[in-house]
Amino acid sequence: MLNLIWGLLIVLGVLAASAAGRPDAVANAAAEAARQGVDFLLGLAGVLMLWTGLYRVAERAGLTQTLARLLHPVISRLFPQVPRGHPALGAITANVAANLLGLGNAATPLGLEAMRHLQALNQEKDLATPSMCTLLALNTSSVTLVPATVVALRSAAGSREPAAVVVPTLIATVCGSAAALSLDYLLRARARTSRR
Repeated sequence: MLNLIWGLLIVLGVLAASAAGRPDAVANAAAEAARQGVDFLLGLAGVLMLWTGLYRVAERAGLTQTLARLLHPVISRLFPQVPRGHPALGAITANVAANLLGLGNAATPLGLEAMRHLQALNQEKDLATPSMCTLLALNTSSVTLVPATVVALRSAAGSREPAAVVVPTLIATVCGSAAALSLDYLLRARARTSRR
């Protein structure tokens, strides 16, 4: 459906430019948009590589493991169904740590690994477990200390203060995570009472 809408907009643009006697305007606009797109992507790629490289340095220096150890008591309380010492807890903690650092692209494989571990613990393979739902809520809303991707996008777009979003992002993600985890808890409690 979206392809149809975009196709229709392109055809209408070409027809409108032709009717106005300016078909060259469409070609010029397309060429300029393509140039701007490439410039934007190159700037974004550079900043993302920088943040990903910094994450790798932090990982090798042991900072992510330290963050994971600090998060472990909270994570183990959020996921009481996962046995202590299970690899799922490590993957969940690493996923949350990557999200805290604003590296969604680095957090995704860790989240998928955590889900695979949780699925291995799942007795009913066709249903999501409470731990899977909690991970989904936590990963989707994820508290972010440093929104690296957003800062990269703002920097690539030429923002004078690309890091101005750090505090608002922290506030918004804390509120979002609190809401997601609260709803997860309330819906789970409601499901338990309805089964009785």
